[in-house]
Amino acid sequence: VFSTQFINPFTPKMMRLFGRARTAPPPTESIAKLRETIDVLEKREVYLQKKIEREIQIAKQNATKNKRVAIVALKRKKLYESQIDKMAGARMTIEQQVLTIENASVSLETLNAIRMGARTMQGIHQSMTVDSVDQTMEEIREQMDLANEIGDAISQPLGNDVIDEDELDAELAELTMEDEEELLQETSVDTNLRDKDPIMPNAPSRAPISDEDRELAELEASMAV
Repeated sequence: VFSTQFINPFTPKMMRLFGRARTAPPPTESIAKLRETIDVLEKREVYLQKKIEREIQIAKQNATKNKRVAIVALKRKKLYESQIDKMAGARMTIEQQVLTIENASVSLETLNAIRMGARTMQGIHQSMTVDSVDQTMEEIREQMDLANEIGDAISQPLGNDVIDEDELDAELAELTMEDEEELLQETSVDTNLRDKDPIMPNAPSRAPISDEDRELAELEASMAV
């Protein structure tokens, strides 16, 4: 009896030998290799451009004296120009590939960051639900109400010594009236004193006597004697 089961001749080891199982290089490595290739193409283009200029000089120098040499020089110039055009196309393709890889790398980094943020939010929300938040806020409100009740109880006076605010207002009015009466009495006394003792003008003050005036006065007194 022959088995009809298909046997894959390509084992994983053989696939690695043929290159099927090769892992993709990282974006930075690919971009570095592509930019290196662009530099090589640019240097090659400069080299070919110099050869083109050289062939043009040869064609000019032999245009009249050796036409065959001039024609061969122009053919080589055309060949170099064709190679430059091909390299320019290849360089454009590589530059476009570099740009595409860079954009894909940025998109991948953005996606990884978004995934990390999503996992972080998921971990946070596993220990925090809407019901738990509502319950916590309700407990906080209950504790605040209890604290207010305790504060009101502590601020109440001990025993039955409740102070009557109307009595305090009456006492304050009485004190204010007494102050006004005392002020009125002091004002009337000051008025009576001003009426009885009119203010007299001050006598002119004498100017201080100098030493010369004093000596002259003493001399006049001695002469009068």
